[in-house]
Amino acid sequence: MNEVVLASGSLTRKKILEDAGLVFGVDVPNVDEEEIKSALLLKGASGEDIAGFLAEHKSCTVSARAPGALVIGADQILECEGKIYSKPKDVEAAKEQLTLLRGKKHTLISSVVVAEGGRRVWEHTDRSLLHMRKFSDSFLDDYILKHEKTVLDSPGCYQVESAGIQLFTSIEGNHCTILGLPLLPVLDYLRLRGVVAA
Repeated sequence: MNEVVLASGSLTRKKILEDAGLVFGVDVPNVDEEEIKSALLLKGASGEDIAGFLAEHKSCTVSARAPGALVIGADQILECEGKIYSKPKDVEAAKEQLTLLRGKKHTLISSVVVAEGGRRVWEHTDRSLLHMRKFSDSFLDDYILKHEKTVLDSPGCYQVESAGIQLFTSIEGNHCTILGLPLLPVLDYLRLRGVVAA
């Protein structure tokens, strides 16, 4: 049976796999996501292209040094009104991004790739639609103050699994996709490979 490795430093993705009962290792790929994303945007890549490329790059990077392992890499892109958002660099940038997203719908594009022997063997992309409410400036200031460490961890400056849920009026899509790892298709693939009991 193949070993499973998560090619990510994301605690959320790690928790998703742990909660599903998977036994796996973790190997952080240490790739410069922002540099790759910027280069792809200059070439006119879509959000789906970028998420898929980054997920593949992460999984293949780790897979090349983990012979025989099935390596899971994932990436998530936030797209709103044709613009792709990145993780904010500081609290002021987070406040600016939340102000731009306020009252609008945005899409989270989550891609996952499984690599083996340094090449992609399986991939899946899913989308979720989130509608941010028109919260007040005072709510925004308070939210940033209370969550200044976590607002820098995602392009949307929120975690829907905690207080970030208060930013929304509606959410459409799979919960794990919103968290950044479309889990059910991954489990289906791992069953096909005999890693997870069928």
